[in-house]
Amino acid sequence: MRGELAALEEQMRHLADDAEDSAVRAMVADNTAATREAREAREHAEAYRRQHARVVAEMDELTRRQDELLDQLVELG
Repeated sequence: MRGELAALEEQMRHLADDAEDSAVRAMVADNTAATREAREAREHAEAYRRQHARVVAEMDELTRRQDELLDQLVELG
């Protein structure tokens, strides 16, 4: 999972940069194709942010569950 998280973070940085570049091009070009491209880049970056949040939440839940199991093991031992 940590590898997946690292890959998502790298992709998020790249996609955020692309979305920002597309937004600037859309403002300068002032046409529908550039605006559409900027919107799609922004949506793609947002999808990766949501996936990143899901992975972080899953890792947090797994850590919490691991701690619970370790506590139970200590109580039994």
